Amino acid sequence: MRNAEFEVRNYFYSAFGIPQSAFKGGFMKEVLAKILEEGVVPVIRVSSAGEAFEVAKAIKEGGITVIEVTMTVPGAMDVIKEVSQKFGKEVLLGAGTILDPETARMALLNGARFLVTPAVNLDVIKMSNRYSAVVIPGALTPTEILTAWEAGADLVKVFPIAQVGGPAYIRAIQGPLPHIPLVPTGGVNLQNAGEFIKAGAAAIAAGGELVDKKAVAEKKYSVIVENAQKFLAEVKKARGK
Repeated sequence: MRNAEFEVRNYFYSAFGIPQSAFKGGFMKEVLAKILEEGVVPVIRVSSAGEAFEVAKAIKEGGITVIEVTMTVPGAMDVIKEVSQKFGKEVLLGAGTILDPETARMALLNGARFLVTPAVNLDVIKMSNRYSAVVIPGALTPTEILTAWEAGADLVKVFPIAQVGGPAYIRAIQGPLPHIPLVPTGGVNLQNAGEFIKAGAAAIAAGGELVDKKAVAEKKYSVIVENAQKFLAEVKKARGK
């Protein structure tokens, strides 16, 4: 086993008190189960590390404990490290916009517990599987979705969903590929969140519609707290809960 792999696994053992046996599948299953249970993955894409940390706190206050911080945030690795250290097991933190396996490994070392890519990157999927980390690659066409799934994806992000038909597209993909859990993003809002769930989405991911840019700029984080609550409510409603 490579030294790099030991580094990643040892970090999880010490930071989260995770037993080594978890890397045989147990911990990975817990992470995946939590994402599916909440059904909403807020995507933090803001202009500073300070904003990202405040947004993460607001999302948690709103009742969502699964959060994605994109690598486009300045100092994203520091944000991931700080949030993971402060909230520990209270927040399931993911790293988004992962473009290569090197960045993926660094994100895991800094506390990310799942990885999200904007496109199908087989090397990132392979590395995630090696470390037993949940990976959610981005895809759009049926070919890309199937390729990602067969390469080892745990969920497949369908992006950008607004440009290809919204909920109707998810329903169409689920016809021939009902076994692949899909997470639409890129156009998910409070008006269509429930429709995506009803169309067969395993979960939804929301960026600007949940993390309101104006609210962030004006430091009105209570707006984000409310948005998180509303998105959760829409998913629960669509699931009949």
